[in-house]
Amino acid sequence: MSAAEEAEAILRASPRLMRVLETARALALPDWLLFSGAVYQTLWNARTNRAPDYGIKDFDLAYFDSSDLSWEAEDAVIRRVATAFDPPLRALVETRNQARVHLWFEQRFGAAYAPLRSAAEALTRFVAPAFAIGVRLEDDHRLNLVAPFGLDDVFRLRIRPNPHRRSDPARFQQIALGLQERWPELTILAR
Repeated sequence: MSAAEEAEAILRASPRLMRVLETARALALPDWLLFSGAVYQTLWNARTNRAPDYGIKDFDLAYFDSSDLSWEAEDAVIRRVATAFDPPLRALVETRNQARVHLWFEQRFGAAYAPLRSAAEALTRFVAPAFAIGVRLEDDHRLNLVAPFGLDDVFRLRIRPNPHRRSDPARFQQIALGLQERWPELTILAR
């Protein structure tokens, strides 16, 4: 079984993650992906024999729509997505237009952020390769897995800095150590 096939089997075995993907698919957002912790942490949970939902704090639903970069347009989508989910998932799904990230990223994180061209491109800028995995449920029920750095780090339970991103070493360490508290099997590698 390939790494991608293994990842797909693991993700499909998570009822809550699949419910989020099915609801997101029905919303038909432009260029959408579910990414971040809900995806890589589900894979870690399978590798460490934990329940599929262990440690998952939220579901990051990204979409890309450059036709209207206003906060009002994004807020309308956020509200539409929220009404599609029943509690408790409603409070756990965080929706963001990746076409707008460059408008607020520097103010929030202190680093410049060039505009993106797609939701998948956002993955290339994640802090660690292990985090850079997105998934979309297609109309034919196929899982479209996007992992620009591959799946090696996530399956080896390894966190290392993104080699293509300058990040604050102290912030990286803080994020990695926070995750290692929940998954002590993780190995943290410095640059």
